[in-house]
Order: sequence, then C-alpha cells, then structure tokens
Amino acid sequence: MTFALAGPDGALRCPWGLSAPEYVTYHDEEWGRPVHGDDALFERLSLEAFQSGLSWITILRRRPGFRAAFAGFRIEKVALFTEEDRDRLLADAGIIRNRAKIDATLANARALADWAPGDLDALIWSHAPDPAPAPKTLADVPAVTPESTALSKALKKRGLRFVGPTTAYALMQACGLVNDHLETCVARNVR
Repeated sequence: MTFALAGPDGALRCPWGLSAPEYVTYHDEEWGRPVHGDDALFERLSLEAFQSGLSWITILRRRPGFRAAFAGFRIEKVALFTEEDRDRLLADAGIIRNRAKIDATLANARALADWAPGDLDALIWSHAPDPAPAPKTLADVPAVTPESTALSKALKKRGLRFVGPTTAYALMQACGLVNDHLETCVARNVR
C-alpha cells in the first residue's frame, strides 16, 4: 500500500508523480483535469496507445516530438497523412517508432475524420462514471472498470484501434473523467 508522499515542496502527492520533474508538473497541472475537444482527446488517446508497454515518462518526454510529427494531433491533418508520412514517422527518433501504434494512430484519425465535430468528446464523456470515493492508496486505484470496458467497446465499434479497456481507463484518468488522485494528494481537489 502506497500512500501520498511529500514532494520537493513538502506537499503530499501521488507517489507516481514524484520520480522526475516532468512528472511533478504533469501530475500537478494536467493529470486528472477535464479535457474536452476532439483534437485534444485524439492526442491523449494516441499517446495512451503509444504508452502501452512503456513507462509514461517515456511518452511525456517525447510529447513535443509527437506533436510535431503528428501535426499537433489535428484530426483533419493526420487523416490526410500518406505512405510517405508513415515512412517519415517510422524513421522519426523523436517518437516511439512502433509500426502497429503508428498505423493505429493514422487509422484512428481517418475514422475520426468521418465523425461529426464533437462526437469523440461526447462519446468519451458519456462514459464518465459517477464520482467515487477518493482512493487512499495506489492499491485502491483500478486498472480497468466497467466504464472503461464499455468505452473501449464503443470506440472499437466506431472503428478505432489500440483502445483496450486498460488504455481507455488510463485515458479516463488523464482526461479527468475520473479523479484518481489519492485522498491526501495536493492535486485531489484542484480541477
């Protein structure tokens, strides 16, 4: 059982958010705060897929490279990427050069380009669960929930890839659909 720990400034934080300065900033200013907008959610969904099997710090440190490589994750631009763009991405050392994840990101952008504006936002947020009690320890934080499983199924049904229930739950945490900051964490009530 891991409780909130004191950070560099003495404030209690979720332990995962203390291992690197980038984590402290991400934890305090971004993780668990509501994210809206199709492009912003496409970015988070894509980055969560790229994170699969890796540590989040790897993705966080490469996020500027991802944003440059994927046209700021603007769905309408990424949907138009060609085979040459795919080859460029596979050679880009500033991102994770995983063929399956790159292909999924491109396919997801093409699928999302056919959705009406706001549909991705509405679909994701329709799966936000009722607020739950604050987790006291990391052991109280799930990796998958019925809502993330339902979100995963809904995204797959609409043609998206690399969106399993664990990835969907990580997205829900990162984008503020759930608040999994620990009970005594300084960021718990800052939303």
